[in-house]
Amino acid sequence: MRLIVQRVKNAKVEVDNKIVGQINGGYMVLVGVGSNDTEKEADYLAKKLINLRVFEDENGKMNLGLKDVNGELLLISQFTLYADCSGGNRPSFINAAKPDKANELYEYFCKKCAESVHVQKGVFGAHMEVTLQNSGPVTILLER
Repeated sequence: MRLIVQRVKNAKVEVDNKIVGQINGGYMVLVGVGSNDTEKEADYLAKKLINLRVFEDENGKMNLGLKDVNGELLLISQFTLYADCSGGNRPSFINAAKPDKANELYEYFCKKCAESVHVQKGVFGAHMEVTLQNSGPVTILLER
């Protein structure tokens, strides 16, 4: 699995001009599922994401996590995180999980995260419009 984590002041995702997920501070996360991923990778990354400390403390150091700042998650499925452009200019997505498996693991990941913090999400497989106000900016790649 691959996660692109962006610390945000706010973020929302729309499908067909309707807001389907929205947060006021926390992380907007693009979630990619690889063909070999299992619940083991999802468990590891959910724990890593929830405990990631990239919010400033009283001394201006990135030392606080989501729970410390009452942050939320906006989780967006993103198979293009597995794009392979090594063979040319048109990406191959052969390393991305097939849609059924990817959706199942994405939903599992969302539920694991929701055990610890408030989670909003996009619509798997839909054309989504994502709007966010990045804070920092802070953008981190997590993978397993």
